[in-house]
Amino acid sequence: MEESSEPQLDAKSKVTNQLINFQWKLGMAVSSDSCRSLKYPYVAVMLKVADHSGQVKNKSFEMTIPQFQNFYRQFKEIAAIIETV
Repeated sequence: MEESSEPQLDAKSKVTNQLINFQWKLGMAVSSDSCRSLKYPYVAVMLKVADHSGQVKNKSFEMTIPQFQNFYRQFKEIAAIIETV
């Protein structure tokens, strides 16, 4: 049996962070130091998260379009599960 490297959560797991705000924007990388013409679409994600003590931190990261589509599908699955609880 294979072990998963991803953390597994169950109904008894304690949530330690709370998502306060979620923003995203679509961007296009048009050039870089090493390449004159990229024309590379990406999604920039900005999160505002509160930890267990209430301290709010901003987190940001970029994803390719396929990565963002997978991320979105996972959120839809999570929402569907939450509605059944």
